[in-house]
Amino acid sequence: MDFQTKLNNYAELLVKVGVNVQKGQTVVLNISIELPELARAIVKKAYEAGAYKVKVNWSDDEISRIHYDMASEESFLDVPKHTAAERIEQAENGAAFITIKSDDPDLLAGVSSQKIINANRTLSTALTRFRQLTQSFKVSWSLGAAPSKGWAAKVFPDLPEDQQIAKLWDVIFQMVRADQPDPVGAWEKHIATLKEKSNYLNQKQYKKLRYIAPGTDLTMELPENHIWLGGNKENEKGIWFVPNLPTEEVYSAPLRTGVNGKVSSTKPLSYSGNIIDNFTFTFENGRVVDVTAEKGEETLKGLVNMDEGAHYLGEVALVPHHSPISDSGVLFYKTLFDENASCHLAIGSAYSACIEGGTEMTPEQLNEHGLNTSTVHTDFMIGSAELDIYGVTADGTEEPVFKKGNWAF
Repeated sequence: MDFQTKLNNYAELLVKVGVNVQKGQTVVLNISIELPELARAIVKKAYEAGAYKVKVNWSDDEISRIHYDMASEESFLDVPKHTAAERIEQAENGAAFITIKSDDPDLLAGVSSQKIINANRTLSTALTRFRQLTQSFKVSWSLGAAPSKGWAAKVFPDLPEDQQIAKLWDVIFQMVRADQPDPVGAWEKHIATLKEKSNYLNQKQYKKLRYIAPGTDLTMELPENHIWLGGNKENEKGIWFVPNLPTEEVYSAPLRTGVNGKVSSTKPLSYSGNIIDNFTFTFENGRVVDVTAEKGEETLKGLVNMDEGAHYLGEVALVPHHSPISDSGVLFYKTLFDENASCHLAIGSAYSACIEGGTEMTPEQLNEHGLNTSTVHTDFMIGSAELDIYGVTADGTEEPVFKKGNWAF
């Protein structure tokens, strides 16, 4: 199968499986200027699927770096009212959103941490309404990834420069099943497998999960009537979509005040153009009370201090160690991929769909039912071949959920 065929397959997956474009629907595509071929393929596939119009928002790593290097600190406090209003209007009108991640993991290395914190806080606050719409699955959205020069060099530093991007394309095509004879059919089978796992956990309704691994000893309570999700989701119009390509996770939301103990990272976290590595969180009654990191500690503390909700967890996700991404042996420095190679947690807001009736609740009602709200949602990886997870039933019985990093059922 040649490159163009796999590229077209990938574009079709993003359109048909990712956001499942409907006739007459507007599609918003966020993508780098380094990826014109993929952008054109996605736009074409979207129109073939009946899209009303496709709006492309281009980004550029080099301009972003210039902006952070040369703009005043005050400029990062300017609220992007126009950008936020446009996204919210598009979402409220039923648009589908495709975002292709390709930025260099080291893009903002050396930049003032205060600039990064201010930029993230300002944008996240402005997009509060948009985030509520996406995290409650009111609209269809999907994240994908594609190589950039900087990202490919980070992932494959030992390869000749002229081979790095091609190698990363090959791996991405494999991870999203774009290299298979029937990519859409392959995804349908994969989604069915994830549904089997989530259905099992939903029937169990564990009261707690207990995590044991080197550097990790954590107990996590789960809210009453919590819901485990995996694979595809249904928006408010009853249209199915897959938020992440790839996806290997089954996930839910922890009880906001029910997390206690210590958890250690097992993979680096690429956050806002900086790498955070070898870090730990200590929790008491759900709240982060201590943060340490060998690399990027100041940036990590800035994330936790974004708002009060950033001191709590919003997501718990289960991913087997023997997943295709993990088995590839590639460290991607991109959360979209690395989180699907490892069990992970997320600092910040919970998905309202992770509790019965949650998508119709206000933020205050979600808090009352034990779910966290925040202006941020950042995943970090904690899984390994040494991780054991136990589910605790209502009567206190412990049952294995993960043994040595993989499903125990």
